[in-house]
Amino acid sequence: MKKPITEFIEKYFLHFNAAALVDAAKGYEEQLNKGNKMLVSLAGAMSTAELGKIFAEMIRKDKVQIISCTGANLEEDIMNLVAHSHYKRVPNYRDLTPQDEWDLLEKGLNRVTDTCIPEEEAFRRIQEHIVKIWKDAEANGERYLPHEYMYKLLLSGVLEQYYEIDIKNSWMYAAAEKNLPIVCPGWEDSTMGNIFASYVLKGELKASTMKSGIEYMTFLADWYTDNSSNGIGFFQIGGGIAGDFPICVVPMLYQDMERTDTPFWSYFCQISDSTTSYGSYSGAVPNEKITWGKLDIDTPKFIIESDATIVAPLIFAYLLKM
Repeated sequence: MKKPITEFIEKYFLHFNAAALVDAAKGYEEQLNKGNKMLVSLAGAMSTAELGKIFAEMIRKDKVQIISCTGANLEEDIMNLVAHSHYKRVPNYRDLTPQDEWDLLEKGLNRVTDTCIPEEEAFRRIQEHIVKIWKDAEANGERYLPHEYMYKLLLSGVLEQYYEIDIKNSWMYAAAEKNLPIVCPGWEDSTMGNIFASYVLKGELKASTMKSGIEYMTFLADWYTDNSSNGIGFFQIGGGIAGDFPICVVPMLYQDMERTDTPFWSYFCQISDSTTSYGSYSGAVPNEKITWGKLDIDTPKFIIESDATIVAPLIFAYLLKM
């Protein structure tokens, strides 16, 4: 079986961040080989970067057992699924003037670096159907977590009429098929979160119909407790709340719940282009997490200081033996 990407990486990625990439990939593989589980956290706009093309296969091949992501990543994978042909790429985004940006706004094109998300085709197509799911749940006295509503949306089939990419390239659909656990901290800070809030303000939905971030944390605490006997690794893409929220479950269980038999995370890797700086979570070196009771002295720790849109697909390709 040919493995051109894996073999290329092993042959030429020998020093500095390249070597860190290989070490981290091998460490990830070792975790899985030992029967440990892996949490992957997605920050930034990795879904708009179309990470789903390879991340969906990671999910299908059981290389990830739980995901933590921002609300943006939760919805933007589905937006790409239903509106891909309407996206606009702006390779010269660094040269845009304020007037250029305003013109994009007036065209309903919301820019994420070099890619514009089409508001009408992306946000509104999803809104029409997700609002009905929210209202049906409320009418039935039901409450769900944000990602559970998204799973219902995908599995219902109502979006199939809009599909513009191969469904196998949607990581959210792959996750929905497996009913993969997801935590989505700060979901309110997303387009769908804003839309839900608008319906609450209009009196058309109750805030309680959407389960909260505290309920995500208690869900994660139970999941970690039930699954950590062998060890759970932590693979962090970017920084921010997608990483900081789930990693805190260990000190919470150990210190606040006084469950002193709670194991530390068994592996840690972060891909980040944030430089080490004062007070920065994203730029903090892994050793700092020892002082917070998140990692042990001998936890395998890796940091790859590079662009996650380059590094993450390479590591996933290595793990998939591509």
